[in-house]
Amino acid sequence: MKKFLLLTLVALLGVTSGRAEATRDDLVRRVESCEAILQTFQIRRDTAIPTEVWQRAKAVIILNQFKAGFFLGVQDGYGAILVKKANGRWSVPVLLNAGEASLGFQIGAKSVESVLILTDASTPRMLFQNRFNIGVDAKAVAGPRAAEVERNRSELLDAPILVYTKSTGLYAGATVKLGHLSRNDKANFLLYNTKYTMPELLYSDWVQPVSESQPLMNLMQRLAP
Repeated sequence: MKKFLLLTLVALLGVTSGRAEATRDDLVRRVESCEAILQTFQIRRDTAIPTEVWQRAKAVIILNQFKAGFFLGVQDGYGAILVKKANGRWSVPVLLNAGEASLGFQIGAKSVESVLILTDASTPRMLFQNRFNIGVDAKAVAGPRAAEVERNRSELLDAPILVYTKSTGLYAGATVKLGHLSRNDKANFLLYNTKYTMPELLYSDWVQPVSESQPLMNLMQRLAP
């Protein structure tokens, strides 16, 4: 837990100091903090994502968003997306920008940590555009916990985006709007030492994983083989 808090703090400093100046070490820490967020979700009984949901996952987005003002909601952040390829292997994590969420149920919180399970193979491709609004461009609902899956299996698993957050006040099936996501090609160029952009990084085999991205990829392979 101490390691996770440290990674989050360092990554926050990297984001707020200006994305254009982020070093490769800053970007590595963002990937590591996304892995830590996913691990903490899964080890806690009240936040763990059920196996039935992972079985439907075509992609996952892990977000760390920060509150910039006392009543202004979330104004900045970052995330990473991984997609499940046709061969059953998970892609390299591709870094995203995240911000402008208005989350009334997070008033008083300093950050919002979320895991988004994308159950539709076409939804991740919406991020190829400059900006993608969660809950606007694609329906997003609060994801079910284990008991809720059993009670409302078909109804709750049909949404293209299932959102899991550590905030309070959400209930399964509630519509969720988490603001916009945008691709961060500059960060990915630096992280992977390549000029390939998001489509190639997610769906091709031309870019090999860097050592720092492998732990998150391995974790995803265990959760959703």
